Amino acid sequence: MTNGTEPPASGSTEAGVPALSHRRILVVIGGLLLGMLLAALDQTIVATALPTIAGDLHDLPHLSWVVTAYILASTASTPLWGKLGDQYGRKTFFQAAIVIFLVGSALSGLSRTMFELIAFRALQGVGGGGLMIGAQAIVGDVVSPRQRGRYQGLFGAVFGVTSVLGPLIGGFFVTNLSWRWVFYINLPLGAVALVVTAAVLPGNLARVRHVIDYLGTALLAGAATSLVLLTTLGGTTYPWDSAPIFLLGACGVVLLVAFVAVERRAAEPVLPLRLFSNRIFSTTSGIGFIVGFAMFGAITYLPQYMQVVRGASPTESGLQLLPLMAGLLLTSTLSGLLITKWGRYKIFPVVGTAVMTLGMYLLSLMDTTTSTAKSSLSMFVLGVGIGGVMQVLVIAVQNAVDYEDLGVATAGATFFRSIGGSFGTAVFGAIFANTLAGNLRHYLAGVPLPPGFDSAAGASPAVLDTLPPAVHAGFVGAFAASLQTVFLVAVPVSAVSFLLTLLLKEVPLRQTSRAPSPADTLAPTSVPAERSSVEEIGRALSVLMGREAHSRVYGRLCERAGLSLDARCCWLLLRLEDHPDEDLPGLASELRLSAGELAPILDGLVEEGYVEGGPDGHRVAPRTGPLRLTGEGRRSADALIAARRDALSQLVEEWAPDEHADLAALLTRLAHELTEERAPNS
Repeated sequence: MTNGTEPPASGSTEAGVPALSHRRILVVIGGLLLGMLLAALDQTIVATALPTIAGDLHDLPHLSWVVTAYILASTASTPLWGKLGDQYGRKTFFQAAIVIFLVGSALSGLSRTMFELIAFRALQGVGGGGLMIGAQAIVGDVVSPRQRGRYQGLFGAVFGVTSVLGPLIGGFFVTNLSWRWVFYINLPLGAVALVVTAAVLPGNLARVRHVIDYLGTALLAGAATSLVLLTTLGGTTYPWDSAPIFLLGACGVVLLVAFVAVERRAAEPVLPLRLFSNRIFSTTSGIGFIVGFAMFGAITYLPQYMQVVRGASPTESGLQLLPLMAGLLLTSTLSGLLITKWGRYKIFPVVGTAVMTLGMYLLSLMDTTTSTAKSSLSMFVLGVGIGGVMQVLVIAVQNAVDYEDLGVATAGATFFRSIGGSFGTAVFGAIFANTLAGNLRHYLAGVPLPPGFDSAAGASPAVLDTLPPAVHAGFVGAFAASLQTVFLVAVPVSAVSFLLTLLLKEVPLRQTSRAPSPADTLAPTSVPAERSSVEEIGRALSVLMGREAHSRVYGRLCERAGLSLDARCCWLLLRLEDHPDEDLPGLASELRLSAGELAPILDGLVEEGYVEGGPDGHRVAPRTGPLRLTGEGRRSADALIAARRDALSQLVEEWAPDEHADLAALLTRLAHELTEERAPNS
C-alpha cells in the first residue's frame, strides 16, 4: 500500500511481509512506542506511590511485592511471549499482551487488599513482558535495517524518559488524585495503542518455528518465586524455623534441580546450561544479578525515606529521585560512547561497582537530620555507579560467546539483571520489615498509641502527619533506623559485585560488540529479549550503519568498486536499480525530490554511459519515458552492492560469515538495503 509520494521502506520485508509506506511505518512505530511506554513506565511510576499504598492497604511488611511481582512475572513470561509471537504471529500476541496489561492495570487500581494488588501486579507484569518483547520484534519486521538503528534509539529513549518521568508522574497522581491513578492512567494510553496496532500493523509478519520450552519456563518461574517468597515471608509472616519456610526452601531447591535436568534435554532451552562453562558469561551474570538487586532495592525504598522520614510530598519525592536517575543515565550513555571509541570495557564495571558500593554506604548514613543536598549527592553517586555497569555486561557477553550462542547469551545476561531486581526488592523488603518491628518497639516504648493506629501495618504519609508528636517522632525514628539497616546490608552485597568484576576477563572487542543497543544503554532494566544470533548481529550492524555519514558511505563505495562517480550519482545509480522503468517525474516523486533537483544528477549518469539517453542520442536525461540502466550501469550497480557486502563482511569477520549460511544471507540482504531513500548532501 504505497502511493506516489511515499516510497516503500526498502528492504523492510522478508518472507512475504508487505512493504509499508513511510507514513504507515511512522504510525506503527508510534503504536509500538506507546506499548513500550506502558511497560517501561510501570517499572518506575509505582515507586513514589508505595508509601501511600502501604498506608491505605495497611500492609507495610509485604509492600515490596508490589514491585517484585511485576518484575518477576515480566521476566519469566518474556521467553514465551517472544517464541509464541515468532511462531503464531506477532501482531496477535502483541495485542493480547496489551489486553492482559490493561486488565491487570484496571484490577490493580481497584484492589482493596495488598494480596489483591500483588496478584494483579503479577498479571500486569505478564502483559508487560509481552509488550517489551513484541515491540522490539515487530520493529525488525516493518523497518529496513538501515533505518532500524534510528528507531532502536527511540525505544532506548523511552526507557530514559520513563526513568525520569515515572517517579514524577506517580508522585503527581498520589498528591492530586489517588494512588489508584498510577494504574488507571494505563487504560486510555493502552486503548490508543490497541486501536493503532489493530488498524495499521500487518497481520502476516514474519514467522519462525520454535520448539517452546514450556516446562523449563514453568520450573524456572516456580523456583524463583519460591525463593523470593522465602526471603519475603521468613522472619515476618512466618518464623524462619517454621514449616512453611522449610517447604518454600525445599520447593525452590527441587524445582531448580528439575530445571537443570529439563534444560539438559530441551531442544530450545530457555537458559542453555552450556553458557555457564564460559567464564565471562558466569561472571557477568553474577555482577548483573547484584546490580539489579541493588538498583531496584534502592528505587523501591528511597521514596519511603523521603516521604516518611523527610516529610516530602509524593511529588517532591519524585523530584528528589532525579539525582539517582540522572547519574544512571549519564554514565550508562557515556560508557557506551567510550567503549565504542576505545574498544575496552573492563574498567567501567570495576569502577562502577566500586562507586555503587560507596553510594550504598552513603545511603546507609541518611537519618532524620540529613539535608536534601547530602541525600541528593548520595543518590547521584549510586546512580553513577549503577549506570557504569549495566550495558557493559551485555557487551562483554556478546564479545565472548560463539556465534551459535550469541542470541541466548544476550538474553541470559539481561535475565540475571532482571531477576536480581526481583530478589533485591524482596530481600530489602524482608530486612526492612524484620528490623522495623524491633525498632518500633524500641522507639515507641512507653508512648501511648492513638486508638486504631497499628504501627506495624504502617500508615500513609497523610495519616502520619495527624499523629501526636511523640508517636510521629517515634515512628519516623524507627523508619529511618530500619532503612539505614537495609542500605548498610546492601554495602557488602555491592562489594561482592566489585570483587566479581576483578575476575572479569577482557577480550578485544569485535566490531559488532561496539554497537550496544540503545535500549540496553538507557534502560534501568530490560526484559531478556531473546533474539537469534543472526538477529543480534543484524541489530548491531543496523546501529553501526546508522552512525555512518551518509555521503561518505557512497564515496567509499565508489572507491572500493573502482568507479569515478560522486556520492550523489552513486546514490542515484542504486536507486534506479530499485525503481526500474520510472520516468523522471515519477522517480523524483518516489525519491521525494523535485524533478529540477534530480535532473542534474541524472544527467551525470547519462554522461558517463550508465543510463540510457533520449531518443535523439543526446547524452542528457530524457524528461519523458522510462529511465533504464545500460549494461555498464547494471554492472556498476552490482559492483557497488558487492563492495558494500565486502565492507559489511569485514565488520563481522570474527564471526566467520562464510561458515554460517544465515549470516552470509544477512550480509547479502543488507548490502542491497544499502541506505535510506534520501540523497546524500554531496
